[in-house]
Amino acid sequence: MSEINKWEPEDPAFWESTGKKVANRNLWISIPSLLCGFAIWLYWGIITVQMLNLGFEFEKSELFTLMAIAGLTGATLRIPSSFFIRLCGGRNTIFFTTALLMIPAFGTGLALQDKNTPLWVFQLLALLSGFGGGNFASSMSNISFFFPKKIQGLALGLNAGLGNFGVTTMQILVPLVMTFGLFGGLGGESMVLQSSSGTLIGKISAGTETYIQNAGFVWLLILIPLAFAGWFGMNNLKVEHVSPDIGNPVTSFAIIIGMMSIGLFTAAGGLWLILPASANGSGFNVPKELVLVAVVALTVSLLKIIPGDIKTSLNRQFKIFDNRHTWIMSIIYTMTFGSFIGFSAAFPLAIKVIFGYTHVMGPDGVLVHDAANPNGPSALMYAWMGPFIGALIRPVGGWIADKMGGAWVTHICSAVMVVSAIGAAHYMKAAYNSATPEEYFVQFFLLFLVLFAATGIGNGSTFRTIAMVFDKEQAGPALGWTSAVAAYGAFYIPKVFGEQIQATTPENALYGFAAFYALCILINWWFYLRKDRKQVLVCCPKCNEEFSLKSDNEFYNP
Repeated sequence: MSEINKWEPEDPAFWESTGKKVANRNLWISIPSLLCGFAIWLYWGIITVQMLNLGFEFEKSELFTLMAIAGLTGATLRIPSSFFIRLCGGRNTIFFTTALLMIPAFGTGLALQDKNTPLWVFQLLALLSGFGGGNFASSMSNISFFFPKKIQGLALGLNAGLGNFGVTTMQILVPLVMTFGLFGGLGGESMVLQSSSGTLIGKISAGTETYIQNAGFVWLLILIPLAFAGWFGMNNLKVEHVSPDIGNPVTSFAIIIGMMSIGLFTAAGGLWLILPASANGSGFNVPKELVLVAVVALTVSLLKIIPGDIKTSLNRQFKIFDNRHTWIMSIIYTMTFGSFIGFSAAFPLAIKVIFGYTHVMGPDGVLVHDAANPNGPSALMYAWMGPFIGALIRPVGGWIADKMGGAWVTHICSAVMVVSAIGAAHYMKAAYNSATPEEYFVQFFLLFLVLFAATGIGNGSTFRTIAMVFDKEQAGPALGWTSAVAAYGAFYIPKVFGEQIQATTPENALYGFAAFYALCILINWWFYLRKDRKQVLVCCPKCNEEFSLKSDNEFYNP
């Protein structure tokens, strides 16, 4: 049966007899679905590098906008996605949101067949690829309901960590499938590389034929069977604290489309205010920080005015905004996951721009950054390693946090992130002022790998803390909301890197991020680690009181 009317994972007898098998089945269908979502959300980081190698007639700054568009849209769509499970059910939501990924995947493949495709088409497809970013919130919310709290850190870490492998999978798979005609005549004609490219196994010289359109088409081979697996293998939990009042699947799909449309509308409006006129924006140069706040506020406000039963359910879930931990954990999770996803999006093109070109003093005394560096590293050979480490180690972070508490693990990771970001910024600056930037690549690259590892462990520990300090009804929406806020890193970090590269000071981006990490250390210490604090405050949904617990290894369940 696709619908389950009794679910008691905290009961050991129920868990061993029934719960474990059902929960694990849902988890192992959820993971590859989430993996594809991450891949399609962030594949612009690889596609844009290859577009440069093929000589597409776009400025570097215009290509950075594609990653920023997908980043902002995916993050914004996480806001409505945070509430899908209660309104629509887990099975209905995961099936439908996975199927929606076929639209940007197929469209991207078609658009990449022609170098003359206008920028606005790629921008529209980047907007739609935000579907993949939004899926994370509903996926994590759904999985949180299936498992008992004692192993939620591991379960959420597996779902998120292996789902995060979508970034690495994409960064390995896309360069490989572009090297041959995977779909024969149906896939379109090849193009010829104007600059050298690469894959996991080595460089590819200029003049080689490539099939960039496969970067979109290849995901259809995975998404189609995954949609069937989700429909026939997953479950809706029709219990009071999860999805008690869902209607038929068609009604659920209509709700998802309607609420996603709100997110697409607000994201598109925000992007228009931010982007320059040359990139189909308003040219108003509205500060991106102001726009982000406006997009979040408008999205939540529009969701609140939806009439009927949806409004009633949303108002019940919106109680998370009255809990101080919602806002504290949103900031801390932005430090970890926001950094992971933002660096994953920006890393390939940053390697290409900083180390793939020489930086020499021109006759007028100004550094010139446009000459190709024949000794530069291939971004497509190396960029996958950072996200790979961050995703691989995330379940470990959840497991360690299950043993010693999430706050201490997060604290240590924060300190490592400060040091590694400052170190990477130092070598980035040296490279961007050198005619032989490749001399600084190894140091820069190793520090970035440490940074990725720290974000991965911190991702697992932070989500574990969230699962413990919220009651069982609020935990799912809180996980979704914090992931939505943090996902704006996929917009903000590429945008900042693009701006600082244009200003010829890319190191300032990392210095700024390091300052934010230091602030998060103070916040985490103040609320969760200092000796004279109320150590974990959990708001009881029945009496609206707060309770002081000894650590985040404990949980108040009225």
